[in-house]
Amino acid sequence: MAKVSPGQFIREVRTEARKVVWPTMKETRITAIMVVIMTTILALFFFGVDSALAAIVKFLLGLLG
Repeated sequence: MAKVSPGQFIREVRTEARKVVWPTMKETRITAIMVVIMTTILALFFFGVDSALAAIVKFLLGLLG
């Protein structure tokens, strides 16, 4: 691995940082809304699966008792 001086490292970091393209406010808003929607859908899905499995386990345990 090539070693570079701290000054060279800082220059390279600044050069790379200039290449970063930040999202617009509209893109950020849309992404945030999609995250909330997908999180809600997944929460409902896992709640349904958990409830179904709990009902199955309760039924199977009821057969034993």
